[in-house]
Order: sequence, then structure tokens, then C-alpha cells
Amino acid sequence: MYENDLMSSMKISKAVAKMAIPSVISSLVTVAYNMADTFFVGQTGDPLQVAAVSLTNPIFILFMAFANMFGMGGSAVASIAMGAGDKKRVKNASAFVTYASLGVGIVLAVILLVFMQPILHLFGANAQTYELARGYTLYIAYGAPFVIWSVAASFVVRAEGASKEAMIGSMIGTITNIVLDPIFISGLGMGAAGAAIATTIGNIMASMYYLWYFLKKSKKFSIHPQDFKCSDGVFTRICATGFPTAIFSVLMSVSTIVLNQILVAYGNAPVAAIGIVFKANMFITFLQMGLANGVQPLLGYNYGAGEHKRVDKIFKTAMKLTVSIMILGTILAWVIPYQLIGLFTANPETIKIGVAALRYISCGFAVSAVSVTCSGALEGLGKGMPSLFISLSRYVVIIIPAAYILSRFIDANGVWTAFVVAEFVTAIYAYRTYKKTTKIESK
Repeated sequence: MYENDLMSSMKISKAVAKMAIPSVISSLVTVAYNMADTFFVGQTGDPLQVAAVSLTNPIFILFMAFANMFGMGGSAVASIAMGAGDKKRVKNASAFVTYASLGVGIVLAVILLVFMQPILHLFGANAQTYELARGYTLYIAYGAPFVIWSVAASFVVRAEGASKEAMIGSMIGTITNIVLDPIFISGLGMGAAGAAIATTIGNIMASMYYLWYFLKKSKKFSIHPQDFKCSDGVFTRICATGFPTAIFSVLMSVSTIVLNQILVAYGNAPVAAIGIVFKANMFITFLQMGLANGVQPLLGYNYGAGEHKRVDKIFKTAMKLTVSIMILGTILAWVIPYQLIGLFTANPETIKIGVAALRYISCGFAVSAVSVTCSGALEGLGKGMPSLFISLSRYVVIIIPAAYILSRFIDANGVWTAFVVAEFVTAIYAYRTYKKTTKIESK
């Protein structure tokens, strides 16, 4: 079959291109999806609206944590099972991802609606931004099940070799969101709350597409209730493999909360700035993540088939491409920083702080490619724990302590510097971890 040729025998560069290009496009679509809210809210000219969206970023990151855990874990388990010829396990994986995503989404929605006030205060909302952040959180909570499942489903679909179909699903959600954003945010004057409504509707549309794919087009996957099971290692393997990605997202959320708490001491402008920088960084960051995600099914399939030499060649190809992408990102951050930050706000103070932050953080872009590629490859091979330690080292051991310490000496610039320190240290650790793990596996 074509997908078997693609996974097992096609020339490495061609196979990586066929899997990675749609995945990269899908990631860019996701960037547009996430950037749309901040862009259109920024057009209101109200920095408090922008700050409110920035403050609620941890909520969306939390959704992504579970989506990535189920999606990447399910994709890895399914890919390895395909390589080993285990058709039943492939169906079990897709069914588990579907029902686990929807179930967790419902639980998170209830938690957000019931405990909204303390959660937003924890995130750094104050008297000026609370009501605006509350409006966003209220509507995004209703979309939690659809946000989580649509993202998780895209990873699983890609595991079947259907990278183009995964891209289409992402595009449907993004286009819907972009079309609805100006209508709800400016047209109806709903501001941040309107952005959340548009996001929720976009994810509902994407979910409908993936529902059609699983029911009508997929040859190997199933979402029928009878194929859902937690036994035989389905639950433990998927969650253990995808857990590092979830922790990565959760730690991003935690670090964002902590950094907001540090920056709020310098006013609302730095808080708005860091949210905007994260949005601006998404373009280049998701490029490298798209590439890493695209090759994961190739790595998993060949690992399951025992083709360790092919796995090594795929990894090296991905590393070269990812480093190249991040070098391009560094150049853009230094050549057109004002244009990038200016996409999201017209406030002079926020732009000034945002440009400085972007330039600081971009100094670690190229090095970050090493840790992202190594971590993604380990997940594709089903090696969750080593990937988890890479994420922990970056977000717990380095960034947060460094931000606290450096901000005492160079104010808000210390927070930006902490990112650069983290990238260099984590890259060394990640590469050594990957080489050590794969050396053991290949013996």
C-alpha cells in the first residue's frame, strides 16, 4: 500500500517532505488560528483587551496539553502498531484518543466555569483586566471538548500517512475563526469575549471534519465505542508517551503565569508585551514543531519495524531542516521586529518592550531546534520519560529560577534573558539524552 511505501521504503528526503510539508502548513494554520484573536483584539486599540487575552493564554495552553498528550501519544502508539502489523491496537488507539479528549474537555469546562474567579486572579488578572479576561474564559470553556479533540485528532490522522487531510482539518477551523473574529470582536463590539466565541466555533467545525474522516475515509482507524479500551496497555502507553508533551504545555502555562506575576510589578505593558511576543514567536516556533510532528509517524513506524538505521537518517534530516528554520526566525526577529510586534498592538510602550523582548529571546532560536527535534523524536519512538526530563529541565530547572534572579538585576530584561540561558543548557542536555537513549535501543 502507498502509506507502507511512504513509511518504510521511500527515499528519506522525499518521505520527510511528504509528511512534513502538510504538517508544517498545518502548524502555520494553527499559528494563524492563535494569532487571529490577538491581532483582531489589538485592532481595538485597547491595551487592556490585549492584556486580558494574554492573561488567559495559560487556559488555551492547558487545553493543548491534553490535546497533545492524547494526540501525540495516540499517534506514536498507532504508528508503532502499524509498523508491527497490529491492526486491533491501531483501532484501540484512535478510539481511546477520541473519547479521552472529549471526556477531559468536559471536565475542564466545568472546572473553569465553577472556579473562574480564583483561576483568573491566579493568572494575574487585576481590577482593570478581570472582567475582560472573564468574558474570554466564559466562552472558551464551552469549546474545551472540541478544542482538545480537534487538535488530538489531527495527530492521529497524520499517523495514517494522511498528512494532507490533517492539514485540511486545521485549515477549516482556522478559516472559520479568522472570518468570525472581526465580526464578533469589532462588528458586535464583544472584544476579547468575541475572540473566544470565534475560536470555539472554529474548533467545532474542525471537529466535524475529523468526525467525517474517521467514519467515512479512514482505512485503519476507528472511533466506535466498542474499540475504546483502557486495558492491554492502551491507556498507559498512550498517556506515558504523550505525557511529556502535555507536561511541556503545562510547564509553558505555569511559566507564563509565573512570568506574568514577575512582570506585572513593572506594569500592564510588559504583561501585554510578553503575550504578544509569544504570539509573534508562534510563527517560527510552530514551523519547527510542524516539522518535528510531521516526521514522528515515520520514526514510529520504522522503529516498530526494527529499521534503526532508517530512524537515524530521518532524525538527522529533521535536525538539519529545523536548525535552518530557526536561523531564519532569528533573522526575521532582528530585521523586522517592529512590524511583527506592530501586528498585534499600536501602543508605543507595548511595542518598545515587545521588540526588546523578541530580540533577546530570538538569540536562542537556533539552539532551541536541537531540544525540540530530540524531544519530538523521542516521543515518536515511544520514549516518553526522556522527553519529559528535557521539558522539565527547560521550564522548571532553568527558566523560572533564572527569570526570578535576573529580573532582580536587569528588571524585565532579566525575564527575556532567562529564555536564552534555558535554550543553550537544554539543547546540550537534550542531544546527549537522545544519543544515549537511541544507542541503548539500537544494541
